[in-house]
Order: sequence, then structure tokens, then C-alpha cells
Amino acid sequence: MLLMMLAEMLFLSWGRPSSQEQKACIAKSGGVFNYNSKYRGATAKSASSLKEDQKLSKDGFLLNHARFLVGSGLDTYEKGVTALKTWRHFGLNWAFVDPKTPVQSGANFCVCVKEFLPWVMMPLQVVYVNESKRPKKAVASFGFGSGTLQGHLLAGEERFSIELDKNNQVWYEILSLSKPAHFLSFIGYPYVQFRQKYFAHQSVNAVKKHLTAS
Repeated sequence: MLLMMLAEMLFLSWGRPSSQEQKACIAKSGGVFNYNSKYRGATAKSASSLKEDQKLSKDGFLLNHARFLVGSGLDTYEKGVTALKTWRHFGLNWAFVDPKTPVQSGANFCVCVKEFLPWVMMPLQVVYVNESKRPKKAVASFGFGSGTLQGHLLAGEERFSIELDKNNQVWYEILSLSKPAHFLSFIGYPYVQFRQKYFAHQSVNAVKKHLTAS
């Protein structure tokens, strides 16, 4: 009975989730965020500023930050932007997002993750999209942040971004703040943190694969 109750609070699929199942998941979430509105858009800030924000830790949020050098040059940067816009950073055999999902503020989508036997569908909404280009300084960046909706195992926000720095180097960055939003994620949070770090390394490999493709 307990397992049945827990399952009812999750969006599960025994096979790779279809587009219809993902749409149903999003509809059941009601498009309602499951974290405090005062943190909406928080991941648009730098990692260093978030680490200094004591309110986040007091409210139970933990930061996850990873930054990887993926190449150099404007061409690599532009390919990196395309990779994010087409969800190539989720191009994994155990995790995916529908590549047709528009990267625009207000767009709802599901992150589908295979955990042991079932797939878990977790609803989110794109909170913001930021892009800046300063050709004279050879600096450009593109990124977007997504917030968790009702029915997600976690509560919080995550940003994916690509940056071309003044040294002509291209960086891929993942920044998130999260805390458990479900009984299972609460008791298994160390495992959740491990999976976040594992995803970061798998995700950068997926981005690099896209950047080196002809």
C-alpha cells in the first residue's frame, strides 16, 4: 500500500516516456512551481554570489556547480548555443528532454530519467533565457534557467550556459540550487547529489560530442 501511495505521487513510466505521457505529466503539474517565488530566477546570478547567500542554506537549498572547458573560438561557442537550444546536453541513454521543446521563457517540459526499472518524469518550466554578445571584447554568453513544478522530486532551479571568454575559450556551465520535495528524494538525497554530479560529467561529454561533430 505504501509503495502504491508513493508511486501515485510520482510520474512514472515502465518504458521510455512518450510525448503523450510527458504532456500528461505537465498537465497534472498544473504549471505550478514548487519552490518559493523569491528564488525565481536566482540561478541567473553567479555561482560565487549564490554561495555567499546564507538565506539559501537556511531555507534548505544546496548548490551544485560544474564548469567545463569545451573548446575555443566563436564557431565552437555558436555550436554550443545550438547544443543547448536543441537539448543536446540531455542526449543521454538514461536521461532526455524532448528536443522540440522551445528554449523560451514560460515553456513547460519534462526531464525524463531512467532510475533502475521505471522512468521518472519530472516537470519543469523555463524561467528565463539570457543572451549577451560583445563582439569588440570577444565575449558572449547564452544560458537559460528552469524551475521545478509540482510533482518534481526536487524543488529548485537549474541553469545551463555556454560562455566565450576574453581569452577566446568556451565554457559549459551547470548551476543549480535544490532541496528534496518528495519523501523518496529526502531519504535518498545523498544518492540524488551523486546523480547530479554524474549527470554533469555525462552532460559535458554529450556537449563535446556535438561540438566535434562535422
